[in-house]
Amino acid sequence: MAVRVRSRWHAGGRSRSQSERASVVAALGWRIAQDSIRRMRERGYDIDCGPQYFHFVCELLVFLGHVADRIAFELLDEAQRGEFTRALVVRSADVVEDNRDMLLGLAVVGASRRHVIDLFNERAAEYSEYGYDREGGPDFAMRRAFGAHIRQILPEKDRAWVMDQVMEIEVPEAVAAVEKSARGLLGTASEVPPKSPQGSEGQ
Repeated sequence: MAVRVRSRWHAGGRSRSQSERASVVAALGWRIAQDSIRRMRERGYDIDCGPQYFHFVCELLVFLGHVADRIAFELLDEAQRGEFTRALVVRSADVVEDNRDMLLGLAVVGASRRHVIDLFNERAAEYSEYGYDREGGPDFAMRRAFGAHIRQILPEKDRAWVMDQVMEIEVPEAVAAVEKSARGLLGTASEVPPKSPQGSEGQ
């Protein structure tokens, strides 16, 4: 089942803030994660509810957050990009927090949200070293790095095969959806005057 991608606002509507754009991309990332898990389960990979499910979702949301940030770097000025990416990280963390009971059961309130923000900042040092372009998306090294993080989540029996699944199927489909959505939503973002940053979470 294909993930529905929103890439534009209704014609004639008001200008949207970077936070509103980020909320759409974060919601898309959540749907992509659910679709990816479903597809991998159908192919025999064990991603059980609980810590495995939680960490898979977090790793994918963080990876896609960095993809969206690369697109924002191309389309937005520095202030707009910072506002968009901060909002995207926080909103992605909120989505995970809102679903913490489904992911982890009785989780500590706020812990899931903090985990996503910390993970984004931790992965930033790694993913920033890799290349990204519009035609090819994340380069081989970036895809491999993400695949390695997913590999560590899965049981031993699945680790020999998961890199190909992630790098050749999951990443291209997820990136294509985020590319379509983020480029459509951010393409007119320069029409919105930059707002003063609210806090420093996610950066």
